[in-house]
Amino acid sequence: MSTLPAVVEPVETLPPAQADDDAQMVRLWLARSSSPNTRRNYERAARRFLAHVGKPLGSVRMGELQDYLAGLPGSSATVALAASALKSLFTFAQEVGFLRFNIGAAVKVPPIKNTLAERIMSEADALLMIRQEPVLRNRVLLTMLYGGGLRISEVCGLRWRDLAVRDEAGQATVFGKGGKTRVVLLSAATWKVLAALRGEAPADAPVFLSRKGGALDPSAVHRVVKAAAARAGLGPEVSAHWLRHAHASHSLDRGAPIHLVQATLGHASVATTGRYLHARPSESSARFLGCSDLHRNERTKLIQ
Repeated sequence: MSTLPAVVEPVETLPPAQADDDAQMVRLWLARSSSPNTRRNYERAARRFLAHVGKPLGSVRMGELQDYLAGLPGSSATVALAASALKSLFTFAQEVGFLRFNIGAAVKVPPIKNTLAERIMSEADALLMIRQEPVLRNRVLLTMLYGGGLRISEVCGLRWRDLAVRDEAGQATVFGKGGKTRVVLLSAATWKVLAALRGEAPADAPVFLSRKGGALDPSAVHRVVKAAAARAGLGPEVSAHWLRHAHASHSLDRGAPIHLVQATLGHASVATTGRYLHARPSESSARFLGCSDLHRNERTKLIQ
């Protein structure tokens, strides 16, 4: 009598786990980001969440994650940052086989108000910050943040070998966000102050030196910008990134093509650059209404 072969049920397999515990998992996750600022924010969000739930990642349930985000104090931007960070963490943990399920997939990041318009200073204020800076190194630093549209990490990483003569001015090869390299053309005025700063510095030397002779660190750049803003009579909220915002907005105002601004700033998408057009529109339908005539008539009545 013949017998049929036994039916073997398929066994669901997961990729081998790449971490032995939550701490190692978080370190692997954070290492994906090339932005120090993103790593700091994400690490803080993960640390606070794990301290709150008091259990391993694999034991956390979807409701616990949702309840945590719903009860999180702070602004909508704070909640959105935490939601984005935790969604990213759970997604990565599942992708590498550390977790069986991704409970972050069902979490929705809350929308936040776009406050970009509040962080764009006038061209006069940006130039005043630069002109009133008495220290040459700091004046060149401010010039590169505004004139080149560079990020803090990019100016801190500049070496003299990254700068090259180009026609009557020059260019800077910038190692930017996401490990991408781009070339930024500099104006003749910016190139002139850079040449004055270099002196006899060798090619491998940092462009912006600290007092100890190494590369200037981001915290020092923040202090320089804050001091320059105060000197120009601007508020304490002004930061180095405001100068980058100003570069984007002012160049678009002066007629620079949006794709050119995108390439200069190193934006991955032209939609990111387009935010500056929405933050400072050149025209509005509100200007076509008759409200101005209405208020003119009201003023006439008051005079009479």
